[in-house]
Amino acid sequence: MSHSKQQSFRRMSTDPRNEVHPHMEHYIGIDVGTGSARACIMNEKGDIVGLASENIGLWQPQTGYYEQSTTDIWRCICTSIQRAMNQHNIDPDTIKGIGFDATCSLAVFSSDTDEPVCVTGPKFNNKDGNDRNVILWLDHRPENETKKINATDHNLLRYVGGKMSIEMEVPKMLWLKNNMPKELFDRCKFYDLADALTHMATGGETRSFCSVVCKQGFVPVGVDGSESGWQKDFLTDIGLEDLTKDDFKRLGGLNGKNGHYATAGEPVGVLCERAAQAMGLPAGIAIGSGVIDAYAGWIGTVGAKVNLSSDELAAGVAKNDVSQAFSRLAAVAGTSTCHLAMSPKPVFVNGVWGPYRDVLIPEYWMAEGGQSATGELLKHVIETHPAFQEASSLAESFNTNIYDYLNEHLRDLQGQQGAPTVSYLGRHFFLYGDLFGNRSPIADPNMKGSVIGLSPDKSVDGLALYYYGTMEFIALQTRHIIETMNSSGHQISSIFMSGSQCQNDILMSLMATACDMPVLIPRYVHAAVVHGAAMLGAKAASAEKDGKSESLWSIMDRMSKAGKAVHPNKDATEKKLLQKKYEVFTEMCEAQQRYRKDVDAAIEEWGEVKPTV
Repeated sequence: MSHSKQQSFRRMSTDPRNEVHPHMEHYIGIDVGTGSARACIMNEKGDIVGLASENIGLWQPQTGYYEQSTTDIWRCICTSIQRAMNQHNIDPDTIKGIGFDATCSLAVFSSDTDEPVCVTGPKFNNKDGNDRNVILWLDHRPENETKKINATDHNLLRYVGGKMSIEMEVPKMLWLKNNMPKELFDRCKFYDLADALTHMATGGETRSFCSVVCKQGFVPVGVDGSESGWQKDFLTDIGLEDLTKDDFKRLGGLNGKNGHYATAGEPVGVLCERAAQAMGLPAGIAIGSGVIDAYAGWIGTVGAKVNLSSDELAAGVAKNDVSQAFSRLAAVAGTSTCHLAMSPKPVFVNGVWGPYRDVLIPEYWMAEGGQSATGELLKHVIETHPAFQEASSLAESFNTNIYDYLNEHLRDLQGQQGAPTVSYLGRHFFLYGDLFGNRSPIADPNMKGSVIGLSPDKSVDGLALYYYGTMEFIALQTRHIIETMNSSGHQISSIFMSGSQCQNDILMSLMATACDMPVLIPRYVHAAVVHGAAMLGAKAASAEKDGKSESLWSIMDRMSKAGKAVHPNKDATEKKLLQKKYEVFTEMCEAQQRYRKDVDAAIEEWGEVKPTV
């Protein structure tokens, strides 16, 4: 082929009108979860054309401590990108934007060298290759610090549901202040993990409103008299006055003065040479402001095209408009479950984090409820039952997983007993499952589990009953969260799920029937969160084209895929059964709190008993 013909062929192959080899732009989404880093490649139509993941290292130096390393996380990200790109031979030059999401974990770097700072006490040094500079969200080491923070009763606590959670990052910063050598702490700068990743990608210091507002005590300027975002009096009161120096530089600075903050997906810079080489991509790709992983789940689900009847949409909500999001709860399920709702005005809900302004769409507010453990609870209940090994072997023999096997076993039991529904099997079994504390709406980390209906049954039948009771608890607690949010002013009338729990048809049916509203399952069940992250990359890239960024909702509306709906069971008797079980659920919740209070009053003369070390 002559040189001129070769040039002509290349022009034809990249012509958008060429149906054989159309030119297609792509965007990368990065999702850093608790256990793995995932990368997806999304085309301009919103289709995922490449997906890969790598397991992240997790260290537990002692009970309640969970640590990770940004060095290890970055390696997993780069490996995942390269594998996802190679799946369909994606041309690196077609990548136009990258978006990040991550768990709300605290990442610590040196302000003078930008190297990771070890968070492992008591020595806090990076010798022997210990660059573990991330305190994971579920780390519970700052228990005393959390109590001290909440004892201030500072006004900003209104914006985190009335109490700051031990899972948030301010208690962890205070723990480091109380335990690190002073000269080391004075050199530390702090990031939410998503912001740490955009920092590593760009070399810049821009922070996301999602990170600092939701997890670091930042109150947007203009909200409730906030003048700078960071609350100097609050940080001083709790003992973190060090972080107020130099206009809060070690936290990200003051917006427009010595720092910059961005709403989800707004461009925060471009891929730097060092990061580009590690990823196998060209430098200069637009990087969008990152979000906490659950918020990427909101982005990746609530824009889905679904057919809902008028009574399943909130009053006055028009379809294909951002206002339709106000009636949609995003339930992002994994180890735990986060429940996210948007509103046009601030709605204060006791035990629900927020309201948070500007974190996803400017001028709109987000609320975040949650269950401390759902996937982890199911796993714990199954694996600690005497019949676990037998059930696992049976599941393997049927070439299926333990959850699908137990669902089929429940249906078999339903048939054997002539039961009208699976829920009938658990009619006299009452499981309250806050084994890991309650995030919402009780906001009590000391809540525990309880069971009424214990029997000596060690068989697979007995395991199936425990498993069913756990699913029923998850569904009933979801109703508890939704009812609490709606009673305070939200207008939730549908649930948009994401995560592997979407594949559990019994759980989804229970949730729809218990909450009396449809549950929507996304097209990309396992990739809804990372799909949302890719949309952040698309938003950043849109600003690179003409300097004016496309709205996030417009991108969600354009790139989201149709989902399927699970509607409430129409059996009136099952609704009555679950209503009565809900009443028992709330009674068990209230009774536990009352029992603990009564017992503590009885032994108050002993005073505080501290364990000996």
